[in-house]
Formats: sequence, structure tokens, C-alpha cells
Amino acid sequence: MEYTNLAYVAAAVLFIIGIKRLGSPKTAQSGNAIASIGMLIAIIATVASFDLLDFKLIAIGMIIGSIIGATFAIRVQMTQMPQMVAIFNGFGGGASALVAASEFFTKHGTADLNTFISGTIILSVFIGTLTFSGSFIAFGKLQGFVSGKPIVFSGLQILNGFMVIGIVLIGTLITIGVNQDLNLFYGIVVLAVLLGVTLTIPIGGADMPVVISLLNSYSGIAASATGFVLMNNGLIISGALVGASGLILTNIMCKGMNRSLANVIFGAVGLEQETLSTDGKQINVKSSTTDEAAMILDAADKVIIVPGYGLAVAQAQHAAREVAEQLELMGKTVLYAIHPVAGRMPGHMNVLLAEANVPYDKLKDLGDINPEFEDCDVAIILGANDVVNPAARHDTSSPIYGMPILDVDKSRTVIVNKRTMNPGFAGIQNELFGFENTVMVFGDAKEMLTTLYKDLKEL
Repeated sequence: MEYTNLAYVAAAVLFIIGIKRLGSPKTAQSGNAIASIGMLIAIIATVASFDLLDFKLIAIGMIIGSIIGATFAIRVQMTQMPQMVAIFNGFGGGASALVAASEFFTKHGTADLNTFISGTIILSVFIGTLTFSGSFIAFGKLQGFVSGKPIVFSGLQILNGFMVIGIVLIGTLITIGVNQDLNLFYGIVVLAVLLGVTLTIPIGGADMPVVISLLNSYSGIAASATGFVLMNNGLIISGALVGASGLILTNIMCKGMNRSLANVIFGAVGLEQETLSTDGKQINVKSSTTDEAAMILDAADKVIIVPGYGLAVAQAQHAAREVAEQLELMGKTVLYAIHPVAGRMPGHMNVLLAEANVPYDKLKDLGDINPEFEDCDVAIILGANDVVNPAARHDTSSPIYGMPILDVDKSRTVIVNKRTMNPGFAGIQNELFGFENTVMVFGDAKEMLTTLYKDLKEL
């Protein structure tokens, strides 16, 4: 047992080092490898500490899991990474719930099912099951077979309140040993599944980055609770690390939108679609072509590229890098502006641009890049909406009011690329599109950038 705990300590140290190195693209690969070695050590220590294990079943499970993981890693496109993260959050929560449930069935009716074990089992099953169902609703919203708009109905919050009360009451009865009927346990599972659904469907697409990081935290908390059920220090530590890092990231995302977590969960941003107007005035957009955009860029000295979900959908990250490199060959300074909630998951834009081998030192976050717009000649917006909407500064009726945005409107010229005039995830139109210094170049981001690259080379 002492050697097992020493192995868990070593694994925990490797986890922490791995997470630390994930903070930079330059060290991310080695960080991932270090954390994986830590997990391997934890698995070996756990298997070695138990007797009478069926190693054939363990091997089969590892093979099946490896095949599924490798298939996802190879076949899933970078634009679908948020969906994959959502599914993996769900699998993590579901696995914790299943392990805890198996302990409940094994110890049911025995003296081993004491107050502490019962309480941790209920907590793990509740959080794990909620994470499982909530994550698959989030996946559905991201994939498009569940509406990305908030789905609400009268009495939804009251229903959620009753379900929470029901879970607390049933959990208390089971924990203190008043009634440990299996039907009550099944009731908690059913209520947790429903609660995961009803807590996630009212959340709009604009808040998906927060939801993903929050569900990631839930999966870690469920794993840590399961660690207490099994009295496994390795699981407790790894689950706590995931839970804590997920909560920290959730807090960062909420600050990035200047909203509280409660507002994200209950605010239903994007419920009402507004018309193509701002403050009662029709937005008059100026449409342009790549030829004209190339001439504007030819006269510029400093260019800032702002990637958004439109770039991800079109898989245009490589084309964006080619345009940036051509501009640099023409003597221009090129930077990338990254908003913390751009895309559909935390770090979405960073991952896409890193895949395209964009130098990391050119990626500037919100605080660093905003002062740069004041002497920027051209800002190129690639599929971004809400994170560049000036209404966030002054329109108190806007659902994004107060959200820190990229100050692209302070650039001398703004070139916006969009497929259509459809609003972003928040469901509101962007008043930037009607500004005097803004021109719109409609079309698929990859096709537009490819054509723009050719036009720039011909200058």
C-alpha cells in the first residue's frame, strides 16, 4: 500500500508538471506526454494493488478504449474538437457514475454501506450522471441536431428546483440509512439525467465555451468523489486537479464575457433574434471584393487578423496563415487577435492557428492586442461576430452589454468576411457592419482568403 501511494504521488507530480507545460504550444506536446506517463503509472499502481483481478477483461477494455480514442484522434477534424471534448466530458462523468453505482450494488445491504460511503456514492452518481446527460445535450447543440438557441418553457426553473429538492431528500434518506431501497437509488439516477438535460437546453450557443469548461469541471469532481468511494488516492488527486482547473477556466471564460456563472446558466442569451437594425436604425453595409480588399491591404503597414468560428467552420486557418505570410513578404506587420471566448470552446482559435503553424508570439490575447488597434491600418474579421460588436460598450439593452470586446472598430479600415448577414451565437446583429470604416466581403472564409492570397501576389 505504501508503494502504491508513492506511485500516486509521483503520478500527481507528473500531472501537475504536464498541466503546467500545456500552457504554451511550445511545451504542450511534452506536457501531454508527461501527464500521460503519470496516468500510466497510476493505472499500473492501481492494478498491482488489487488481487483476484481478471486481467483479460482489463486488457480487452484497454484495447477497446485505445481503438476508440485513436479513431477519434485521427478522424475528428479540428472544427469538431468542441463536440469531441463535450462527449469526452460526458464519458468521464458516466464512467464515474457507473463505478460508484457498482459499489452501491456490491455493498447494498451490508455494514460496509456506511454514511460516508453512501454519501460519496450519491454525490458521484448525481454529478457523474448530470455531467453525462448535460454533455450530450451540449454535443447536440454544437453538432446542430439540437437547436443552438436557448430552449425554455414556462416553469422550467421551478421544475429544476423540485428535482434538486428531490435528489437532496432521496440522497439524505439513503445516506443516513433510513431507506436504502434500490428504487430510490434509481430515482436519483433518473432525476440526475433529467436535470442534466434541463440545465443545458436553456443555454445558448454563445455560452458553449463556458458550458464545456464547467462540464469538464463536473467530470473531475465526479471522479474525485468516486475516488473517495474506492478510497483511491490517485483518483482523488487526478479528479481534484481536473475539477479545480475546470472551475478556474470557467471563471476565466465568465470574466471574458463579463457575466456571472448564474447568468450564463439561467440567462438564456440568444433567445430572441433581433432584426437587422441597431437602435432603431437600419444597418447599411458596404459590400466589397477581394480585389478591393487586396488594394486596401497593399496600402497598409499594420494588419490585425481576428479569427472567429466562421474561420473554423471553413477550415481556413491555413489560408489565413498564407495571406499573413504574403503580407509580411510585402513588408507589413501582421498580428492575430484572440478573444478568450472566440469559437466554441476555450482556446479554440489558438488550437486552430497552432495547427496551421502560426508563430505563437503573433497570437495576442484581448488585453495585449486592444491597444494595437488604435494604430492599426486594417483589421480583418474572419467569421467573428459578438466578440467584435461595439454594442457591448454602450447598448444597455444588449445581451452582450459589458462584455469585453476586441476594439476592431478603432482601426482605420475593417474588412469583415461572413457567409451571410445572419447574427452570431448571441442572436443579435453587429452594428460594426454598418460603420463607415467597415467593408464586407461575403463568402466562405477559405475561398475568400485563397482568392485574396492570389490577388495579393499579383499586386
